[in-house]
Amino acid sequence: MKHIFHNVDLSDRNSFHVRQSAATLVEFSSAEDLADYFSSENPAKWYVLGAGNNVLFTRNYDGVLLTPVGRQMTVIGDCGQCVSVRVDAGAEWDSLVEWSVGQGLWGLENLSLIPSSVGAAPVQNIGAYGAEAGDTITAVEYFDVPERRVVRLSGEQCRFGYRDSIFKRELRGRAIITAVEFRLSRVAQPNLGYGDVAREVELRGGATLANIREAICAIRRRKLPDPAVTGNAGSFFKNPVVDRAVADRLLAEYADMPVYPLADAGRVKLAAGWLIDRCGLKGYRGQRVGVHDRQALVLVNLGGATGADVMALADMVCRRVEERFGIRIEPEVNVI
Repeated sequence: MKHIFHNVDLSDRNSFHVRQSAATLVEFSSAEDLADYFSSENPAKWYVLGAGNNVLFTRNYDGVLLTPVGRQMTVIGDCGQCVSVRVDAGAEWDSLVEWSVGQGLWGLENLSLIPSSVGAAPVQNIGAYGAEAGDTITAVEYFDVPERRVVRLSGEQCRFGYRDSIFKRELRGRAIITAVEFRLSRVAQPNLGYGDVAREVELRGGATLANIREAICAIRRRKLPDPAVTGNAGSFFKNPVVDRAVADRLLAEYADMPVYPLADAGRVKLAAGWLIDRCGLKGYRGQRVGVHDRQALVLVNLGGATGADVMALADMVCRRVEERFGIRIEPEVNVI
């Protein structure tokens, strides 16, 4: 069932809590709801707004926001060692992770406590602590707006990359994700090679699913502010990918700089948070915005900030990093 609202205050629908509004907002539960809506309406401008955790509104939105509210999770296959589950786009991501851990299913535990809806996960290919959503996604169902039909893509067809997918490229502006399918494993496959995860897991007694989830949640809570208390969108910037020669040049000057290898031996990933921190910006406070004092990737609304305030801070951070390191970092957050 769909519900249509007009002149909607978006303050509680975006995790930065900036006070903007939308001309129209449509909540939908299924692809059938979308087909029904687009059979009678042809909006010139629309955007899918899930949980609002990866978006920054810099102005009032004069088009139609489409918000998935279906939350059903259904087991659709069980081969003994693995289980396939279909999840509606409006389900909360961490509810899926919590369910999978409770069922003894491996694959999502390192992605605990990421603020997102399930439908947003494939778009951004959300990731953390050495894991990405695309590692377990087997299919994505979406409503194709120009063709007014439901399309199903395999995980391979989604072309997942680092914070990237086909939904941010060829399908941007035409695909509205309605459901995602995952394959999870009953076979233990702990992924402990990133940061301080192994140490936190060991302190809890070893690499069980419950211990890994608890460790990840504890790390995230220590490092990241709660959006319900302090407006933020989590990591605001992507970690930059650079040529190995660029990293080697910087390592000659900054021996402690974190460098993460990629499948392409000629390219590596750097830590944007480290770059920002070395520019002296961790804990920076402006009048209404700031850089979080425990994680430099996070920009925060200190109270009453506008989207323009946040973007002005983001531009300053990008400029300072480029001036010092010769590297341009980019926002991970969708700016509207």
